[in-house]
Amino acid sequence: MTAAAIILAAGKGTRMKSDLPKVLHPVCGQPMLTYVINACRGAGCDRLILVVGHRHEWVRETYASLDGNVAYVMQEPQQGTGHAVMVCQDELAWLEGPVLVVAGDGPLIQSHTLRELLAVHTQTNAACTLATSILPDPAKYGRILRDERGELASIVEFVDATPEQLAVKEVNVSVYCFDAAALRSVLPRLTNNNNKNEYYLTDALGLLRADGQKLAAVAAVPPEDVMSINTIDELDLVSRMMISRTGADRDARSRS
Repeated sequence: MTAAAIILAAGKGTRMKSDLPKVLHPVCGQPMLTYVINACRGAGCDRLILVVGHRHEWVRETYASLDGNVAYVMQEPQQGTGHAVMVCQDELAWLEGPVLVVAGDGPLIQSHTLRELLAVHTQTNAACTLATSILPDPAKYGRILRDERGELASIVEFVDATPEQLAVKEVNVSVYCFDAAALRSVLPRLTNNNNKNEYYLTDALGLLRADGQKLAAVAAVPPEDVMSINTIDELDLVSRMMISRTGADRDARSRS
């Protein structure tokens, strides 16, 4: 299955205490963004759109030899996840079919997870499909609310959730698959009427539902693949997790 992928890679990562773009910080010797690119390519994405910002020239230089159909889009200033996709509208204009939206600071995401998301998206003929995760401790993640048919109804943010909603363990981990035409239809209607004055990609789901479009969600992301990187401590933790994963993969290959 072929698709396009928008990879959000514009962040400075101020908590990393470095001028290096966050997505270029190394995990087991490779920039964390490389793992995300490989996962998207492994899932069949033949078109990559990298949203860049802070030190964008360093990102471009790092991936200057990247093969295939790749575009870079500037996000400056950075005004939220919805804004990051809004700046891609020229690139989206001619796309048809599924478009993944993933974060460049989540190197634990795997291609088989994205393939499952794409498969469910196609099977359900949804305008948007979320890859969710079921966490023993959902912490401050947004909760997935489903209707009586078990279909995705909405996402409620942690700060807005009722005690009953906080008991839900299925969470939004910001891995999306949109129909390109549906995504184009809602991007101009996103607003920044919120406390942070940012444009949220999650608002696109409410707009699609109001348009009568179908939404879907699949709990495809294992808990151990959820973590994104925002601090040096998290970078160290993910590096250890990646070492453990590659060691397990090597052991499995040796037994086969």
